[in-house]
Amino acid sequence: MQLAHIPLDQLKISALNMRHGKRAPDISDILPSVRARGVLVPLLVRPNGQPETFEIVAGRRRYFAAKSLADERGEGDPLPCAIMEDGDDADALEASLIENLARLDPDEVSQWETLSRLVRQGRRCRDRCDLRHH
Repeated sequence: MQLAHIPLDQLKISALNMRHGKRAPDISDILPSVRARGVLVPLLVRPNGQPETFEIVAGRRRYFAAKSLADERGEGDPLPCAIMEDGDDADALEASLIENLARLDPDEVSQWETLSRLVRQGRRCRDRCDLRHH
């Protein structure tokens, strides 16, 4: 798998994305952290048959959060992406399923310990400090 930063206008949601849908997803929980730090976890993409364009197999909410931020600012940063090798649709479906099922929110004690360490380092959470996957 190759890693690259890909401009927003070269990305679209794959119909094979497990969370594919016509309605924009709720991003209110991740938007504050994307606003503060950007997208930290690469989207999983694959070539879509057109030069320099990719479809998002996993990372739809991160994409929409970055797109929302780009709309606010008038420009958007390229997104970190893990580019899958060419394969069949079953490979993309499997990757989308694995990426979405593999997420496990941290338990409350782990969240508290991490937030406490952050405070000891002289930082504080702005808005809502959400430690979820984004």
